[in-house]
Amino acid sequence: MAEDLNQQEPTAEEKAKFEQDVLKAAEEAMKMEAEANKADNAQADASTEQPAEAAEKPAESAEAAPSAEEVLKQQLADATDRNLRLMAEFDNFRRRSAKEQLDIIETANGKLLEKLSEVQDNFERAFASENKAKDLEAFEKGMQMIYNQFAKILSDAGLEQIDPTGAEFDPNMHEALMQQPSETIPEGHVVTVFQKGYKLKNKILKTAKVIVSSGK
Repeated sequence: MAEDLNQQEPTAEEKAKFEQDVLKAAEEAMKMEAEANKADNAQADASTEQPAEAAEKPAESAEAAPSAEEVLKQQLADATDRNLRLMAEFDNFRRRSAKEQLDIIETANGKLLEKLSEVQDNFERAFASENKAKDLEAFEKGMQMIYNQFAKILSDAGLEQIDPTGAEFDPNMHEALMQQPSETIPEGHVVTVFQKGYKLKNKILKTAKVIVSSGK
């Protein structure tokens, strides 16, 4: 299903073309409207200046061909109609793209949750009465295996731990809980990580809670 959605997903060029068509149609409509207004003004000026006998010309000559004003108005109507159609098509295009993106996200989440459910199954088997270890060492080994499985799933999904022990304090990635003197860690560097942070690729999901050195 994800492959079909990826194939239907609109490209950046297609989106750009839709936007250019909409803008072009809007500009044409505005240009036609301005020309129509200009023609109206010109005709009004001409009607006030023409001699009286010109106004008495037979009606047949006026009906022989459409006036410039009528032509411009028709062109304006056509441009407006094209503009409305493009806007409607672009809106449908955007809605379809949003739905396809949501379907892709839901599919990806479904695959991640499927893998995490395997970790849950392993926990349940470990805690089952018939599988309880006779000694703590065996139990700890089993828990370590499940933890490694869980950590690998998160790592494969792009999640990365932030463990800044000994690193220079960075307010963009770390949250300082307090300061304390240190003989070995320079001032302004992390002495202890109280809680690790996490980031997804280059996006910080949770800052690391740390204790910062105040120097000797």
